[in-house]
Amino acid sequence: MDIDGTITLNGNGMVNLDALSKLRYLVKLGYKVIYVTGRSSIEAIALAVFGGTTQIAVGENGGVISAGPNNHKILASRERCLIGFDLLRQKIEHVSEKSVFPRMSEVVLERTFELDHGNQILKENSQDLVLVDSNYAFHVNEGNVNKGFGLEILMKMYGITHEELVTIGDSLTDIPMFNKSKYSITFENSHELVKYNATHIVKGMNGDGLINAIDLVFEYKCNSEFL
Repeated sequence: MDIDGTITLNGNGMVNLDALSKLRYLVKLGYKVIYVTGRSSIEAIALAVFGGTTQIAVGENGGVISAGPNNHKILASRERCLIGFDLLRQKIEHVSEKSVFPRMSEVVLERTFELDHGNQILKENSQDLVLVDSNYAFHVNEGNVNKGFGLEILMKMYGITHEELVTIGDSLTDIPMFNKSKYSITFENSHELVKYNATHIVKGMNGDGLINAIDLVFEYKCNSEFL
């Protein structure tokens, strides 16, 4: 599941404690609760530790898998992303890094310019890089890196199958993650393209939507129709 806008109030990091309590209950039932986020995997692991959920995370939009403070599998090159960042600074005004936790595989930028313009510049200069919008920031990632990419590698590491997985998220960056699971849940306020790619849509947002999504999993589990 995603973090920003899914278990938090989007952008400010405040966690919906009722939703967190439901996630802890899922863990007690034997589920793995895995954060897949545009934030750093260190932040996600910290949330898992203090929140009492599974201590595995995919961070940086699929660029890093972490299973502990010093246990990281880095899947992309931050150095290549820095080259793209320098290129964007040369071509576009007001391009600047966002103040975030340190990153190992990407560069995070303030949302101060046109995303499509930035991607056009990267493409015209033969950079195999992509800019994505997490609603929290712009992220410079290697072209093949996304949440689905990182999640698929984690699934292979832990023997998790497509049929066993439910994904929950609210932004365009969550669509590649949806494609790795049999069931995917988003919220009524999500972008139309996100809703189109999800198998289920629930009411609510920013934690309240997550509670409804978890309740939907319970409902289908009890009816043997979902998992």
